Amino acid sequence: VSAVCVTGLTTVDTATYWSPFGQAVIAAGIVVGGLGVMTLASILAFAVSRHLGLTQRMLATQETGTGAMGQISTLLKAVIATSLTMQALLAMMFLPRFLAMGIDPVGAVWDAVFMAISVFNNAGFVILPEGLAPHVTDWWMLIPIILGTTVGAIGFPVIMDVAKNLRSPRRWRLHTKLTLATYLILAFVGALALALTEWHNPATLGSIDTPSKILNAMLAGVNSRSSGLSALDVGAMQSQTHFVQDILMMIGGGSASTAGGVKVTTFAVLVLAVIAEARGDRDIETFGRRIPTSTVRLAVAVSLLGLAMVAISVVLLLSMTDHSLDVILFETVSAFATVGLSTGVTPTLPVGAKYVLIALMFAGRTGSMTVAAALALRERSRVIRMPEEQPIIG
Repeated sequence: VSAVCVTGLTTVDTATYWSPFGQAVIAAGIVVGGLGVMTLASILAFAVSRHLGLTQRMLATQETGTGAMGQISTLLKAVIATSLTMQALLAMMFLPRFLAMGIDPVGAVWDAVFMAISVFNNAGFVILPEGLAPHVTDWWMLIPIILGTTVGAIGFPVIMDVAKNLRSPRRWRLHTKLTLATYLILAFVGALALALTEWHNPATLGSIDTPSKILNAMLAGVNSRSSGLSALDVGAMQSQTHFVQDILMMIGGGSASTAGGVKVTTFAVLVLAVIAEARGDRDIETFGRRIPTSTVRLAVAVSLLGLAMVAISVVLLLSMTDHSLDVILFETVSAFATVGLSTGVTPTLPVGAKYVLIALMFAGRTGSMTVAAALALRERSRVIRMPEEQPIIG
């Protein structure tokens, strides 16, 4: 479940516990989860029949976040091409580093491919025996992780829109502008927050040089969004750092991406709604476009359902374990948002608690998307409407 839901929460060491076959199965599960079950099903249907039926087109349209159902075949080709190309580029970036570490060529190639798959799909699995801790000052290792995580987390619709209109940013869709602007702002805020709270912590940033502190702060700005790959000891971080990461993990990455959470566009729409209400504006406007009320209602529904899943899971885990609220909340949000960051308690949790995390990972990966699609398709027109009356708010 952790592999298919591209989460990365594990109870055993991926590098030493599993055989090469087991690691290959995990990598395959990550690829399937990253592309999306419905998108992959549509790709397979297209490969077999050379065309897509109406049902497959509708499912793939919902999964990839595009309204152009007539162009879905072309879109799916672009999705698989983009995914393979980015993972190949990442593998080529990792390969020289693994060879320089003294790993045999065959093993280095496999390690590079596995890490590329894990990074681009924001899966959080690490195939290095000692994890990323020995590479806390290694720019050659961490920069590709930052770049791959960012590209995988902004979403396929954004990647294709930017590629199509690279020289004309004004022609970018509103979704692209909202996703990129919100993602970059949150990445900066996350990096700054970790730097401020952990700069002098000897167990994390305090023991390394200033350039490496900046490097790991940059990584923290993106790894909380979904990848869960950290060279620092998350369990040794300050409680305030954990809380900031809880917020960032809950927000997640872009829609129709390999990231989890309620998505950055959902968060952006809610913030814009608050700003419009504070200003007394009738419409919610941004980048020269007006956001419909139905989108705001959908954002509220997805956010509240996500918070409800996390709240229920936190209560269950607190009832099953003796851990404190901040630790349980961190693990729970990490599971729901398919991030994979952990304070280190996941392997020690009782069996029942692990099943709760399994269910939460599955719900986090499929739930918000399914709920959003279901609610969007359930819009109904009514001839008779009830009289309007405003309750007191606040």
